[in-house]
Amino acid sequence: MILVCGEALVDALNNSDGTQQLMPGGGPFNTARALARLEVPTAFLGHLSNDALGRRLAELLAADGASLALASYGPEPTTLAVADVDGAGLAEYEFFVKDTSAPNLTPAMIPDHLSPDINAIHVGTLGLVLEPMASTLAELIRSEGSGHLVMLDPNIRPGLLSDEQEYRDRLDRLIGEATIVKASESDLQWLIPGVGYETAAEQTLEAGPRLVIVTLGPRGAFAITDDVRVSVEAPPVEVVDTIGAGDAFSAGFLAWLNDHDRIDANLRLEKDELRAALEFACLAASLTCAKAGAEPPTRAEMDLARASWETD
Repeated sequence: MILVCGEALVDALNNSDGTQQLMPGGGPFNTARALARLEVPTAFLGHLSNDALGRRLAELLAADGASLALASYGPEPTTLAVADVDGAGLAEYEFFVKDTSAPNLTPAMIPDHLSPDINAIHVGTLGLVLEPMASTLAELIRSEGSGHLVMLDPNIRPGLLSDEQEYRDRLDRLIGEATIVKASESDLQWLIPGVGYETAAEQTLEAGPRLVIVTLGPRGAFAITDDVRVSVEAPPVEVVDTIGAGDAFSAGFLAWLNDHDRIDANLRLEKDELRAALEFACLAASLTCAKAGAEPPTRAEMDLARASWETD
């Protein structure tokens, strides 16, 4: 089972006519749903509100098949992100987090030890920024990470940082403890400014992970290990928006590892395996871009799209 840790929130999408559309969101929430839709055993660890929006988020996770056994609930209102989507489908976010549900994941809400059926942990996005959630999850990775494959997706939101150096220090520690670091090109530009993404990936790999993946939007993805480099293209789609695409990519990559019995804290992939995993992840991301909001594909949709793509 894959444990996805972090925030669940609601995206308020600003429409061109001045109205707003409420959509479920949050990087870890999206990743958990995407994994479950790909029929991978998945559990979500995060703090949800007891309000109507929080109950809806829980219902969606459960409906897709994700376990909520490790989720907690409280009276705080659901965390909100307001998103403006430009003509290319790219979203800019403004977050409303003070005294809301997602940040209030405390150490008391975390089990002393993870169940032995959990073999991988995914963590990232606001789960690495907002307190006390960030410190809680950093401690979880410190205490439990060594026996699990850990995938770290920083999905950096500079506008939310109250202490940039503290955040950088936390990320440095987590990168060193991670098995896989998956970052967008813009994430790496922020982390390691002034160099190209391949050089930034090389420097990140030197910090300790076994695999670094860079997502490149419509240009696909690049990945590097100690002895392998792979670049793949993304399947072309008509983009509605890019919300949740990176989360679907992470889920797709983990799903491929799960399907092929490659989830291991000492991960090692041959070049053809890494290429196949990246292609599967890119397809999941592309299919998400073809829908409004974070609506990751199901296993059946992936199978149909793969058959069509391979035929073309």
